[in-house]
Amino acid sequence: MTDLLTAVDRATARRFVDEHVVPHAGAWDRAGRVPDEVLARIAEAGLWAPFLAPELGGAGTDMVTLGEVHEEFGRGCSSVRSLLTVHTMLAWALRRWGSAEQLDRWGREVATGRVLGAFCLSEPGAGSDTSAITTTARPEGGGWVLDGVKKWTTNGQRADLFLVFARGPAATVALLVPRETPGVTVTPIDDMLGTRASMLAEITFRDVRLGPDALLGPAGFASGMLLTGTLDLGRYSVAAGSVGIVQACLDASAAYTETRTVGGVPLSELPLIRAKVSEMVTDVRAARLLVAEAGRLKDAGDEATLAATWVAKYFASTAAARHASEAVQIHGAAGCAGDHPVSRYYRDAKVMEIIEGSNEIQRTTIAGEAYRRRGA
Repeated sequence: MTDLLTAVDRATARRFVDEHVVPHAGAWDRAGRVPDEVLARIAEAGLWAPFLAPELGGAGTDMVTLGEVHEEFGRGCSSVRSLLTVHTMLAWALRRWGSAEQLDRWGREVATGRVLGAFCLSEPGAGSDTSAITTTARPEGGGWVLDGVKKWTTNGQRADLFLVFARGPAATVALLVPRETPGVTVTPIDDMLGTRASMLAEITFRDVRLGPDALLGPAGFASGMLLTGTLDLGRYSVAAGSVGIVQACLDASAAYTETRTVGGVPLSELPLIRAKVSEMVTDVRAARLLVAEAGRLKDAGDEATLAATWVAKYFASTAAARHASEAVQIHGAAGCAGDHPVSRYYRDAKVMEIIEGSNEIQRTTIAGEAYRRRGA
């Protein structure tokens, strides 16, 4: 794997996805993992963390373009897009809050995909409620001792470096934990409803001893801006990936209804089918615009990007679930087959409504922002 030498944009991502992802996504879904050689190809194409600076081995890609790249991967395989999501979260946190020493140690490795990252926040009894975290990090001997269990960790089966959030002496702290550190145990989680190839794992930390350089950002800072910013990037990626699911549903439904006939008439000529397809066209365009707006605000450094990303994630994931259901309906019994792409879109879309903050939480947060602005 070499450093990135070419630019990254939607077109290059689309070509990569069409050649290396779309033909194999169903097989990966059934196998429950993405092969290492595919992860290496993503690295060779410079698609793991292209937003990192060229001096770190990235392409300096803006956030709007990053959203377009993640949309294309979402169109091809939500499991692969999920791997990109968690790697992006770790890479962004490292870029934003990493010390010179941490960037020197990890920056180029993360940018080029020689080291793959995972995000460890959820626990058996704590999902979006970060105040319920029970994993602890206590200072000792100038470093840290980490104990606890993280669950539903995307790419946990394969990742080389974990970004772990734990309860510190005064507040939540973020720690960079290499996989090979003594006391780290990885247990695969298989047979999930959707994103079945995202290589989920439960990560156990027992008396894991880390040096002072494991701390990312100032002590006590992770519960604020670091965690907020990292989760925002995760939601942004999920929103973009959800747009990709809607696009995939539209493409599959349009292709099928042009060739499938009822009484000698193509399904595409039936008013009810046309109504369903028109809703897909409208929602995919609307969702894409919402994601682009969130990306532009990120590029501008505007704090309004947080609310824009909540809206984009809520709208796009809801649209993905609705239109994946319609795509299965359009395909009939064929769409219910376990190996049919629209069946996979249906299962993956449900996951989009849950991860990176459930849609119930998004609705509450979006409403809260409306009332906050009214009172400002």
